[in-house]
Amino acid sequence: MSVIVISFVTLDGVVADPDGSGGTEHGGWMFRFGRGAIDGDKFQIGRILDEGAMLLGRGTWQQFSRLWPAREGEFAGRMNTAVKLVASRKKVDVSAWSNSNLIGGDVVEAVKSEQRDLVVLGSVSIVRQLAAADLVDEYRLITVPTVVGAGERLFADDAAYAEFECVAGELTGPLALACYRRAAH
Repeated sequence: MSVIVISFVTLDGVVADPDGSGGTEHGGWMFRFGRGAIDGDKFQIGRILDEGAMLLGRGTWQQFSRLWPAREGEFAGRMNTAVKLVASRKKVDVSAWSNSNLIGGDVVEAVKSEQRDLVVLGSVSIVRQLAAADLVDEYRLITVPTVVGAGERLFADDAAYAEFECVAGELTGPLALACYRRAAH
């Protein structure tokens, strides 16, 4: 089992409000260069979704459940049929998006007991919990060449030391996709 974190990030490490739905001053930075640079399976997770599962926080799941069911195409089909694990401390009706299941309780313990590969999309609070428990095996990041100056960053100021190695990198339009895998010791 592997835990793979997927995220859009600014050059200064901000992950908050990439689509502008949060209403922050510089929100929407992910679309600054158009949809073509981010559409489709840029993170190369399609095959993982076929046999693994997505792990989403409640907020990310709610946002995605309004967008993805209406989308068409091969990658949208994979997103819509994939198993979705929704971490929430509140009771949530997950029937709006197929194959969604609520995880109650401790998300770290749920991940430790999971047998499938997990793809964590967005959900920075979950990413931070998993990183603190040393459970993240890989980060796949698309960096947008924009500095927003303020906003929630992928890594907390008190993040634990960890080593990763860059195992792949490529340009996708003006954006950079890089894959960082846990370094072997």
